[in-house]
Order: sequence, then C-alpha cells, then structure tokens
Amino acid sequence: MPQADGGAGGSSAGSPGGRADGHHPGLADLFARPLLETVWRRRTHRVSRGATVPAGSMSYVSKEAPQPLTELEEAVLIALTGCTGLTMPDRPFDDPRDGKPIMAKPNLTMAGRTAGSPDNAQGTHFFLINDTGTYYLRKLPPAPEEPFDGPTLTARARQAKVRVLDHRLDVAEGLRDFPAYLDSNRFLSNLPGTTVLFPVVDLSHQYINAVMYLLTQPDGARPTLVDDRNFYRPAGVQKWVKNGFLNGKLKLPLGALGPLRTQIEADLLLQNLMLVAEAMGLGAWIHASVNPQIALGDPKFSRVYGRMLGFTFVTPRWRPADVWRWHIPLPKYANVRSHPVGLRAPDGEPLISATCPPAFASMSDAVDAVIREKFGPGGVYGDKDVFSRIYREDYGRRYLAEASEYEERVVECARDICTYILRTHRRFPAHTDAIHVPGIWLQAHHVENEYYDRFFNRGLTPAHRRHEELWDG
Repeated sequence: MPQADGGAGGSSAGSPGGRADGHHPGLADLFARPLLETVWRRRTHRVSRGATVPAGSMSYVSKEAPQPLTELEEAVLIALTGCTGLTMPDRPFDDPRDGKPIMAKPNLTMAGRTAGSPDNAQGTHFFLINDTGTYYLRKLPPAPEEPFDGPTLTARARQAKVRVLDHRLDVAEGLRDFPAYLDSNRFLSNLPGTTVLFPVVDLSHQYINAVMYLLTQPDGARPTLVDDRNFYRPAGVQKWVKNGFLNGKLKLPLGALGPLRTQIEADLLLQNLMLVAEAMGLGAWIHASVNPQIALGDPKFSRVYGRMLGFTFVTPRWRPADVWRWHIPLPKYANVRSHPVGLRAPDGEPLISATCPPAFASMSDAVDAVIREKFGPGGVYGDKDVFSRIYREDYGRRYLAEASEYEERVVECARDICTYILRTHRRFPAHTDAIHVPGIWLQAHHVENEYYDRFFNRGLTPAHRRHEELWDG
C-alpha cells in the first residue's frame, strides 16, 4: 500500500491545526462568515504572491516570495472534495398511475459529498498539486462526526494524500504554450506557492448503471438504443425490440447519451471549492487546466511531454470500418481514439480503475460487477447497518425490503448493449471516454494584496485583508 503523505503543503509553526486545543481563528472566522456574502463577493483572483504580471502600463512584479498554503489551509480544501456523510433515499417506490413498482435503488454508493451526483455515482477523483509534489486524494469514509477542528482536518488530509509524483504536474520549461497551456493562463497558472486541485471523472461505472436505469422505464417508454456511428443500426438490441421490451419507434442514439451527465459533479465540486477558498480569504481561480490528454499521459503526446500522471490508455485496434465510423483513414492514426482506463500508484496499487477491459475480460463481466457491487453480499444495498443509520426506527429495513431492484430483463439488455459497444468499436464506452477530464482545475493561493490595492476598486474582500492575521499569523 502506498503511504499517505505526511507533509504539509507549506510550513506553519505549532500544532498542525493551529492552537493546541484545536480551535483555530481562521476556522472560527470561516464558520461564521455568511454564505450569501461570500457568493455575492465571489470574484476570481488570479495573481498569487510572488507572481509577475506582464500587462503594459499595468505590469506588476511582486516583491514577495511565493507563499505556499499551510497544511490546515490545504486540509480544508481537501475535506471539500471528500465524503461528508450518508445520502437519503427519498424516492417514490410505485407508479401512482397503476401501482407498478419503479426503480428506487439507482445509487452506486450511499456516501454523500458536498455536491450532487447523478445516481450518486461519485465518479470524480481529485489530484492535488503543490510545491512538494502531485497527490491522488483518496475518498475516505465519512468522519464519525463533523471534522471541523484543525487536528482532525489535517489528520484526514494526510490520510487522503497519496504521492504519485515527487514534483508538480507540469510540462517542461519552454513548453508552456498551446496545446499544453491556454493563452494568458501560462503566466499565472500552476506557479510556485500555489495549490491546484485537478478533477478527473470515472464515467464507466455510471455509464453501465445509467443504461440499466434508462431501461427501467414503463412499457412503451423504454427506448431503442441505436448507434449513430454505425448507420443508426440497433445497438445490440434487435431481440429486445422484437419481443416488445423496447419501443422500436422511440430511438435514442448512443452519441446522445454522452457522459450521461456524470461529469457535472466535478463542476459542482469545483464551485464549492471556489466559494470556500474565497471565504477563507485565499485567491481562487477556476480555469483551463493543462491539456487533459497531456496531463494524463496520452500516447499521442507523451513523446513530447512525457508520461505526466501516467494513466493507462487503451488504443483500439484499427479496422476498415473505422474509416466511416470514426474517420480514421489508416492504422497509423489509431491512437486518435486512445482513452484512459486507469491509474496505479508508484507501488502498483490501483487508484482508479474503469469498469471495462482490461480490468475485466468482457463487458458482460463488467455489468455483473456493477450489479454485484450494488446488490451482492457486502454491496451498497446489502449493508443493513448503513440504512439503519440513514433512517429512523425500522424504516431502513422497510426500504430495503420494499424498494425494487433491476429486473433480470434490464440487466440482460444492458449486457447486450455494452457487449455490442465493445465488439463494434473496440473500446468502452465508444462515444465518450471511460475516464473523462473536464479540462478545468482550481488554483488556490495567497493573494498578492498590493497588486489588487494598486489597480482595482474593491479588489479585496475583508476575508482577504484579514487572511494573514487569521490563518498564517
């Protein structure tokens, strides 16, 4: 097992959480700050302490050295990416029109987070980048109690951090141009002293789960999935149209599914991080990341930029049909369709693993794994203790007994669709990547106050002006 990192993002004296009793003036101020005030005053502050801004007559060179975030400051942000408790299954069980059961167990996990997630897929993983290296952030189980004291926050942050690189994730000197960095971002993004939070989203689990959920619609409302990359032919579902399970007149292209909205959770989490950083008096900036394919180590770019994060990529073997399906004219261009499917820690431990080959021998096995993780022994809906903590009295037992699961026809039809996608296109999913990278990240840093005072009206909030006193003093 790789060891969680024990080092701070920066350096701070005394207890890692502030005073020895765990009460920290910065945390106290953060908890008391009104949400609406933070939302109303939310503005991007791109210029970090120690930065240089080439801007004609408004050019600026900081007189300060870069100042990394303290361990506690980073720990607060790390907590925002993790699990915060348990969700509530507050769905109806029956269709009021005819009393037939409806699917009421769509969740892939019952662990709650600070942002919503379709079917609570929670497919978003975060990396943290600072001066000491690049870290994968484990999703820890929710804390027994709200972890709002400094020592608890920093201890959990240390548990979460797994070092995957001993340096900042970045391109080599002289390569900070497109396609690595976008326009002016290259002057202010990912600089010394800054902390960057970079999300990637495993779509594969939810892709399978959402296809099954889609197939739980009432009779006559279950769509026929067709392949818009294969002349709109049925996507492995001919028999399900013939036997009446699917409505042959209600067609849904695979391309229209896209990432099945799973990508939205990363955007929501970044907004939460932005607001909390703002309330702490830090500079915060959501912007275009290093090109996602470069950052993950896509073979199309690795010769120039290196392995970067070192994700495993699958490159489908070229076939003549790829000419009209994907506009890939020759085998030498097959890597245009490469996509990431997993990541291992330096010692080999799997950190992210997509629910598709090579992790599974077939898509039938992958579908079975999703079913097993939800409904099998020890699965999401097999842990009665979790539901006894969610519900009062014996309502957890009632929910597990009364709420319906996927019927066998739904699972079999989903197997056929997923098997068709892999057989036809040599990767799963075909119309979106197994691991999606939104292409944005959040940078948090100590603000260069003098710059904002010199050039802007109301450039700083009271939180920014008091940050050093409350957090770093």
